[in-house]
Amino acid sequence: MTITSYNPADPDDLVVAVEEPGAEAVRAAVGRARAAQGDWLAAGAGARSAALGRIADAVEAHAHELAALIVREVGKPLAEALGEVARTAAIWRYYAQAPYAPSGAVHETAAGPGLLLTRRRPYGVAGLIAPWNFPLAIPTWKAAPALAVGNAVVLKPAPEATACALRLAELAGLPEDVFTVLPGGAEEGAALVDAADVVSFTGSTGVGRAVVRAATDRGVPVQAELGGLNAALVLPDADIAQAAGHIAAAIAGYAGQKCTATSRVIAVGAAYEPLREALVKALAAVDDAVCGPVINAGARERLTGAVSSAVEAGASVLTGGGVPERTGWYVEPTLLAEVPAEHPLAREEFFGPIAVLHAVADLDEAIALANDTPHSLSTSVHTRSLDVALAAADRLDAGMIRVNAPSSGVDFHLPFGGAKGASHGDREQGQAALDFYTVSRTVSVLPGGGAL
Repeated sequence: MTITSYNPADPDDLVVAVEEPGAEAVRAAVGRARAAQGDWLAAGAGARSAALGRIADAVEAHAHELAALIVREVGKPLAEALGEVARTAAIWRYYAQAPYAPSGAVHETAAGPGLLLTRRRPYGVAGLIAPWNFPLAIPTWKAAPALAVGNAVVLKPAPEATACALRLAELAGLPEDVFTVLPGGAEEGAALVDAADVVSFTGSTGVGRAVVRAATDRGVPVQAELGGLNAALVLPDADIAQAAGHIAAAIAGYAGQKCTATSRVIAVGAAYEPLREALVKALAAVDDAVCGPVINAGARERLTGAVSSAVEAGASVLTGGGVPERTGWYVEPTLLAEVPAEHPLAREEFFGPIAVLHAVADLDEAIALANDTPHSLSTSVHTRSLDVALAAADRLDAGMIRVNAPSSGVDFHLPFGGAKGASHGDREQGQAALDFYTVSRTVSVLPGGGAL
């Protein structure tokens, strides 16, 4: 079988084609990585720090090349692609300092002389399964902390992001078998979960749950980011124009292909009419420089089919809903109202530039609706009232809550993750990632009892 990756804006443009390596090749790569990991750890904090810093330098030096590759392979608009490259370099540089951080603590004994230590040590080989929508940033925020604390890494990118992952590994220039990229599909992913010492997955809910079960059955630490059905709450006192701009960006930016994109807009009381007008205007003004194509023909068919189904069920299209007449897998930024509560668009993540507008009477109803989802990742709240913002933050289930900001986006040095079915295991990014890729060991050193 061959892994192929095509340009979503020009489906005749083949970006890369590589042969699937198969499960045995994955197991062999993990074996080589395990053999290389000891030397990588033994090289010491200084060597690992310098290596990660050099990767940051290389990413910055090739910024325009990498951005162009992101645009071509996954259809990300150029401005967002450049932003992702900058974020990628920043993440490598952030974790380049991690090898120097304390790896444990010294404790007093309960009685008598001795030395009690706790130390965090790497697991060995980190198996990373990454999606296509952030083809450099997500592999980086998985690989960089794993490498910083002394693990070796085997990365299986999504097929649609194969070229980006291979180029990142080339630029990394790490010792042989310390950072391996293995393109592949379901077979390779399952083999990696079955062989690695610690597993990190980002992708669909169904596949992610299977990964969690497989790793848990082996007793292997696993984290999984599985997406979100994210809401934006708009209160009557909000700056409606600002809120509409933020929400439109979170709906349509990169064609809504972010797990933190807004797919439900909840207008409270008197905010509904002005927000509807402002949001329709803001979405209608979105162009290809912001939205871009969806990843492939199947994604476009699924999105347009969902809109048609919702309309048949009684929904109304406030803006968008169609397919532009141009080459590529484009979908118009779309806002619907009166979508039945049981319709999939109101209940499931569709990963496209489509959102549903809801009207509620008060904040209590808004919070109840926002929390009525099994995928609570990111929620935005738009209000001028600090009291309301703090009350909402206390009562919302989401793992990330952003006030007067889009639901999409989070600083790379903060924990990333959701609640309920949106995430499993430890958080990604920041210090949390360093903890995930290490295990705590307790060391007791007691006097030997011999004469000096």
